[in-house]
Amino acid sequence: MTNINYTKRVQRIRSKLKKVNSERLRLTVFRSSRNVSAQIIDDKNNKTLVSASSIKEKNTNKKADLSILVAEELAKKAKEKKITKIYFDRGGYKYHGRIKIFAETLRKSGLIF
Repeated sequence: MTNINYTKRVQRIRSKLKKVNSERLRLTVFRSSRNVSAQIIDDKNNKTLVSASSIKEKNTNKKADLSILVAEELAKKAKEKKITKIYFDRGGYKYHGRIKIFAETLRKSGLIF
């Protein structure tokens, strides 16, 4: 039952974001129990432009530190491709904890959303 509600919530959030933000790229986040991954997606062409993941990073024990590392890596790659304006698709996750740390680090790194 909760899985159905979760997928409905994700679809509802994503469809609203796509309607409102047609000129910006979408930054989507996936959070598992140990890792965080993110991608910047062009919805018009259905292509992933930039991606970053914490699967390779094994030098930290704290999950929050992994979120910071992934956000900094993603922001660096986005600046190389001259991407500054995005919209944040949290994918049904609540905006707290690792997701909030991830978003704040991206804002400090210069991405606008």
